[in-house]
Amino acid sequence: MSFLRLGTRGSHLALVQSRTIKAKLESDGSTVVELEVIRTKGDANLLEPLPAIGGKGLFTQELDQAILDKRIDLAVHSLKDLPTELPDGLCLAAVPARVDYRDVLVGSRGERITLASLKKGSVVGTSSLRRAALLRAFRKDIECRSIRGNVDTRISKVDNGSYDAVILAAAGLIRLGIEDRAMEWLDITSWLPAPGQGALGIITRIDDAETLSLVKSLNDQYTQLAVNAERVLLENLGGGCQVPIGALGVTHGDIIRLRGLVVSCDGTKMVRGDITGSAIDPREVGVRLANILKQQGAEVILREVFDSFSKDHPN
Repeated sequence: MSFLRLGTRGSHLALVQSRTIKAKLESDGSTVVELEVIRTKGDANLLEPLPAIGGKGLFTQELDQAILDKRIDLAVHSLKDLPTELPDGLCLAAVPARVDYRDVLVGSRGERITLASLKKGSVVGTSSLRRAALLRAFRKDIECRSIRGNVDTRISKVDNGSYDAVILAAAGLIRLGIEDRAMEWLDITSWLPAPGQGALGIITRIDDAETLSLVKSLNDQYTQLAVNAERVLLENLGGGCQVPIGALGVTHGDIIRLRGLVVSCDGTKMVRGDITGSAIDPREVGVRLANILKQQGAEVILREVFDSFSKDHPN
């Protein structure tokens, strides 16, 4: 009998995701998994917008340290929250099969709205620079306002009238069983998700052979190849979780199709790319698309984003 300690954030969604992995690991009866809730920096500060808190790994650092200290054996994260560079001694051990990667628009219960049908001056909530930038690109006449808290909290703020709508990841609603709250599933031809969105990442120690062996069965090869290309693109653009970069990789047999975009915070500048390459080498595909976007001006856009943020948050 194997015994594993699985670290998780305490939000409703994080617990659902971790319990799903726990159930899969325990399915053959030879493994027992105990959950340990660990509060992260991103969870502790729910008042400021995420970019204002600063730093990489807002939702992962404390869990990473707990693995390195051997207080837990593994952690489950939404892959879009994972920095592209993990701390020394840790690895992305498995990426289970992805669920829907799209963003969705959520309005008050019983109301049917789309991004196009929102009234002028409507207030839309998001904690993501990417979503905010895309909102400004497509609807300059609506107000984008920061919103924090778990999925249930954000939706409740729409239902009580504090916001006209919020934009969320479809995957979160699906995992919580409330996908019926989605009013519009935003089309990837114009609205790309965050790199890794819809996928989970399981982190372990590189030298923990037992845990690595136990979790490897949860890995989905096609999802892993696709998100690897997305994360390489993000890494080569110098971006982290809180940057206005979208990416989506989809595998078709031995081919990966990778789309990417970089958009300015005010939505006035945007560069896009769409390429295919060998699934055997997702790194090459990610690097190649990053270079294409750089040639189109991605670095200039991102430099403006970082410079603007530094002026607004000098410390």
